[in-house]
Amino acid sequence: MKTIDLRGKSVDDLKAELFSLKDELFRLKFQHATGQLENKAQIPRLKRNIARVVTVLRERELGINERA
Repeated sequence: MKTIDLRGKSVDDLKAELFSLKDELFRLKFQHATGQLENKAQIPRLKRNIARVVTVLRERELGINERA
């Protein structure tokens, strides 16, 4: 997921994406705790994607990098 792609989405789409990513992170953490997670690198990658979405949402709140 690239930040430039996220900036092209609406606020509602970003919020839906954020909800989806947080849900997936919960599942991965649960799998990790139970020893079922095979690729542990997914967790930090997912956290970075969540941070990207939150950053774009915050930019919208502050009026930074407004879409044309």
